[in-house]
Amino acid sequence: MKIHRHFLFTMILLLVPLLFHAPIAAAAEPPKLDAANTAWMLTSSALVLFMTLPGLALFYGGMVRTKNVLSVLMQCFAITCMITLAWVVVAYSVAFGDAGAQNAWYGGFAKSFLSGIEFKTLKGTIPETVFAMFQLTFAIITPALVLGAYAERVKFSGMLLFTLLWLLFVYAPIAHWVWGDGWLAKRGIMDFAGGTVVHLNAGTAALVAALVLGRRQGFPDTPMPPHNLTMSVAGACMLWVGWFGFNAGSALAADGAAGMAMLVTQIGAATASLAWMFCEWARYGKPSVLGIVTGMVAGLGTITPASGFVGPLGALAIGAAAGVACFFATNFMKRALKVDDSLDVFPVHGVGGALGTILTGVFAAAYFGGVGYPEKVTMGDQVLVQLTGVLAVAVWSGVVTWILLKISDVVAGLRVTAEDETEGLDTVLHEAAPVYLRAIEADT
Repeated sequence: MKIHRHFLFTMILLLVPLLFHAPIAAAAEPPKLDAANTAWMLTSSALVLFMTLPGLALFYGGMVRTKNVLSVLMQCFAITCMITLAWVVVAYSVAFGDAGAQNAWYGGFAKSFLSGIEFKTLKGTIPETVFAMFQLTFAIITPALVLGAYAERVKFSGMLLFTLLWLLFVYAPIAHWVWGDGWLAKRGIMDFAGGTVVHLNAGTAALVAALVLGRRQGFPDTPMPPHNLTMSVAGACMLWVGWFGFNAGSALAADGAAGMAMLVTQIGAATASLAWMFCEWARYGKPSVLGIVTGMVAGLGTITPASGFVGPLGALAIGAAAGVACFFATNFMKRALKVDDSLDVFPVHGVGGALGTILTGVFAAAYFGGVGYPEKVTMGDQVLVQLTGVLAVAVWSGVVTWILLKISDVVAGLRVTAEDETEGLDTVLHEAAPVYLRAIEADT
């Protein structure tokens, strides 16, 4: 009996420290700033902003006619400035705030004016200031992509109003659905860097905008070749380099996911470029420089949702699919449907974003070298989730974009007059010689 008592007493003495220690071990440690992750995210933010200014501005600017090049540069620059202010005032809160019971659909207004974000406020292991800046660069480039659809015929005032409304009612809510712990995130959608949020979203809006504004004068019978392909190629090269921040930066850390995202981004872009080039070569007898750089952009947009989930084999397959699919989509849009999407935003970004999002559900499988699926989730289940996201984003973006275009047309007007379009937007809307320079010339 004494032995049993001694044994029981000994066991209690051994268990008491464990009982006191257990809560301490189970308690989650507060997040700590990681200097390496922060440095990488600061770099990525600069790279993604570099994609819009000067990358996209030069890429688009070189593809329009000489009389409209300054208007495209002006639009990219103005969008960058306006979206920055709107992001600070309310859009960041709608995208990444927490609205309680409504959190599945929008983030609310608690973080308006970046309320609560201080020097030491963290988002994971990086400052929330850096996270907000990184996400701002995505919010800038997405509506900037859309402007390629209505280039050479849109009023500057109407463009500004539409872009502001589109950020608030299309981009920010969809960003919340996918990246802000919204309803698509809860369903398990895989969109690492913006196949739905950026590319499908912008491509759908571009298609609607092209249809609402109508064709440019002379399209499709009058040739409208790019005025400066050297400028476009330079911009495309900047986009390619900046895209490493776009995709690898979306890991929000300097880790293995970022490394794989960077690698597959390069593979996808290169594969799509060659696939587009060979399609064009076979069909028209020669490869063009515009074709190979457009194929590169298509590959980058298509690998974007998959970049953190697939391996090299998946990148090769997705890149090849992007080059072929986007090439034929571009030709079909212009030649068969005769839709005047000026700079091919929908067939490149819309088709590429949808294709990449769906194929992510396939090539994320461990069998293909991807990260695999959550427990009890099959490839079929994941593809169904990806399809749900594609349909939801396309419908919301398409319907709301149409409404916002109509509102903008009533309030500010969207399309310039036929006479202004003939003369060119550079002269009509953005006088090359400012008023003060003309005044100086008059005095002399």
